[in-house]
Amino acid sequence: MSSQTPVADVAPELPVPEPRKGLRGHPWLTLFSVAIGVMMVALDGTIVAIANPAIKQDLGASLADVQWITNGYMLALAVSLITAGKLGDRFGHRQTFLIGILGFAAASGAIGFSSEVTFVIVFRVLQGLFGALLMPAALGLLRATFPAEKLNMAIGIWGMVIGASTAGGPIVGGLLVEHVSWQSVFFINVPVGILALVLGLVILKDHRAENAPRSFDIPGIVLLSGAMFCLIWPLIKASEWGWGDMKTWGFLIGSVVLFALFAFLETKVREPLIPLRMFRSVPLTAGTVLMILMAFAFMGGLFFVTFYLQNVHGMSPVDSGLHLLPLTGMMIVGSPLAGALITKFGPRIPLVGGMVLTAVAMYGMSGLDTNSSTGPMSVWFALLGLGLAPVMVGATEVIVGNAPLELSGVAGGLQQAGMQVGGSLGTAVLGAVMASRVENELPENWKSAGLPPARPEQLSQASDAVSAGIAPVPKGTPPELAQKIVTVSHDTFVSGMGLAFTVACGVAVVAAVVAMFTKRGKNAEAGAGVGHI
Repeated sequence: MSSQTPVADVAPELPVPEPRKGLRGHPWLTLFSVAIGVMMVALDGTIVAIANPAIKQDLGASLADVQWITNGYMLALAVSLITAGKLGDRFGHRQTFLIGILGFAAASGAIGFSSEVTFVIVFRVLQGLFGALLMPAALGLLRATFPAEKLNMAIGIWGMVIGASTAGGPIVGGLLVEHVSWQSVFFINVPVGILALVLGLVILKDHRAENAPRSFDIPGIVLLSGAMFCLIWPLIKASEWGWGDMKTWGFLIGSVVLFALFAFLETKVREPLIPLRMFRSVPLTAGTVLMILMAFAFMGGLFFVTFYLQNVHGMSPVDSGLHLLPLTGMMIVGSPLAGALITKFGPRIPLVGGMVLTAVAMYGMSGLDTNSSTGPMSVWFALLGLGLAPVMVGATEVIVGNAPLELSGVAGGLQQAGMQVGGSLGTAVLGAVMASRVENELPENWKSAGLPPARPEQLSQASDAVSAGIAPVPKGTPPELAQKIVTVSHDTFVSGMGLAFTVACGVAVVAAVVAMFTKRGKNAEAGAGVGHI
């Protein structure tokens, strides 16, 4: 390959596969098999948040312990995704997927039997590591199994499963915790994992490109993992440490240094973890940036929606999850349709349109107030789901389709890592925007409502509660005074949420511009050539 030739313009010459017979390697059965495994990982990203209060009470855990139950999983997943994709490229995506399924289900069962929070945290980290093996391997299997003209539809259904599982987590978690136990949130993964393992052993077929990597870039793995950790960890802790704290900036600067060292190293090794020539493909680079920006707006914005529904409107976790059904439903309906549109027209128009709809939805959500009814909320949630569907499908196809087949696992890891980084950035940055607005407005709103004067330290503590939509009403407060505090707190929270959604709207507009640089991946043709669809 010439140094001047973009990666996207070259498709490796592979032998045309023989027509598939029976179950092994059947494209749609392969999709069904990997979707079950991916569903477990996506569901666990949100389902556990509902179980955390019960875990805290049952095991006597501290708030920091409970935070680690979520953060340990997210960190392990984000740090290891690209390396896990490389493992699939090296040893085969089928083997990697099956090991991921087995490990994830075993770790889930171990959490259910844990009697100490320390073990819960350790096994949650293991869940994240095994989950990281699953996600890129699933994309690699789809890429190698489906003919190019059917790949977008397959990725659309795959994206639908992820979106529905992520949004459905609070509903499923609420029902299980309320009617069974917190342990059932984890035990449910065991039978699902066994089913996915059996189906995988029977259906999945191993595919390896002729020029698949033969060695590992160990120093690259260490540097990239360290860089990802130093990036994600301060974003998780920013609300606790503060954006001006030296620890926050120390980690972020360390992340930049490690990323720079990693990029330099990748130009010197024979088989790099991420060949930097991949990024000569403008569409692949645009797709990665688009994934980060989409996750920033979506996950960062959704973070406040749960507080808004539960703490401002007083809904239960199950009710709040049901109110998000328009979002989930439109993602379920929209993802396969988006796949069909992208197959027919290419990804650019659906991606730009999707981010424009997302921006409009975010702008509409910025106008929600304490008295907003279910109708307006449902409209904006549905529009958001409709906007996100083509982006989840199209950006994935752009990234994976513009990478060489032998790097499809790395590309899948890159896509998922982009989502994790974007989601962490969105939650941290929009959280800081919310906190800043609340700190600025709460003292004046407090005074204007005629509430008793409060000391600066009291207002500071109150701001932390109000930033989550909680009214800091002291015990024994007279009802009339308590109602004033609730009104001030909720009005201030909604003001901060409105600003956060406005920022998310701006990010979505930038993402729409980035989407204009995407195009169909020519290397998608290097996937399966013949199959009975």
